[in-house]
Amino acid sequence: MRDLVAGMRYLGKGQRWVAQHGRWWGFGLIPALIALVLYAAVLTVLAIWSGDIAAWATPFADGWGSPWQGLLRGVFVALLFAGGLMLSVLTFTAATLLIGDPFYESLSEKVEESEGHCPPSPDRPLWQEIWIALRDSVHVLLRAAGFGLLLFVLGFIPFIGQTVIPVIGFCVSGFFLAVELTSVAMQRRDIPVRERLRLLRGRKGLAVGFGTPIVLLFLIPFVAVVLMPGAVAGATLLVRDLVPGPDEPSEPERGAAAAGPDQTAAPYGQPGAPGGFGPPPAPFPPNQGPPQAPRYPHQQSGPGSSAARPPAGW
Repeated sequence: MRDLVAGMRYLGKGQRWVAQHGRWWGFGLIPALIALVLYAAVLTVLAIWSGDIAAWATPFADGWGSPWQGLLRGVFVALLFAGGLMLSVLTFTAATLLIGDPFYESLSEKVEESEGHCPPSPDRPLWQEIWIALRDSVHVLLRAAGFGLLLFVLGFIPFIGQTVIPVIGFCVSGFFLAVELTSVAMQRRDIPVRERLRLLRGRKGLAVGFGTPIVLLFLIPFVAVVLMPGAVAGATLLVRDLVPGPDEPSEPERGAAAAGPDQTAAPYGQPGAPGGFGPPPAPFPPNQGPPQAPRYPHQQSGPGSSAARPPAGW
C-alpha cells in the first residue's frame, strides 16, 4: 500500500514540476498534440466499423433470434471498443514518446539537472536512439497485448467479466504505461528493456500506483495531451529513486540513515548509555565470579533423617 501511494505522489510531483517550468510544459505538448490527431482518427474508424466487425466475428449468431443476437454482439462491440481504448492509451504513450523522443529526452534531462545530477546519455546517434525506443516499445506492447487478449476473453464471464476484470485491466494497463513512461530515463541509464520490466515487477505497487491514475485520466478527451509532459517528469523522478546513481544512496541505505544509530543500549543517563556516567556496569562485582550454589545445601528433613546430620568431618 505504501508503494501504491508513493507512485501516485510521483505523478503529482511531475505535474508540479512542469507547472513550475511552464516553458518545458509547452515544449512537451507538441508531440502529444500530433499523436492525439492520429489516434482520434483511428478510434473514429473503429467506432464506425465496430458493428460490422462484431457481425464478422460472430457468424454463429446469425440465426439467433431477438434479443440474444443483439445482446451478444452489443457486448462484443463494447468489449472491442473498450479494448481498443485501452490499447490506444498504451500505444498513445509509446507513439508520443517515439514522435517526441528529442523533446522528452530534453525534458527528462532538465528534470534530472534540477534535482542535482543528470547521468550522461550513451554516446549514440539519434537514429539509433529512436530505433532502440521503437524496439523496446514493441516488446512492451506485445506483452501488454497478450494480457489484453486474456482479459478480453475473461470479460465474457458473467458478473466477473463486468466487475473484476475491468479493474484488473486498468491495473495491468497502468503497469505497462509506467514501463513506457520510465523508458526515457531508463534508456539514458542504458538499462535494457527486460531489466526495466524486472525492476518494476519488483515494485509492482509503485508502478501501478503511478500508471493506473494516468490510464484513467487519459480516458478523458484531451487530458492525455495536457498531462503528458508532467507524466514524463514524474516518471523521471521515479526512476531517480528506483535506480540511484553511483553517488546517490539506494533506498534501503537512505532508510537506514534516516533511522539513526542503534539505541538499544541502556536508558539515557544510566551507566553505559549514551550520555551516561562512568563505564558500563560489570556483569559481576570485581574479583568475583557468578554466584554458585552452596556446597552443602540445607534440606528440609524430619526427625531422625540422615539429611539433618552434617557429613563426616564437619
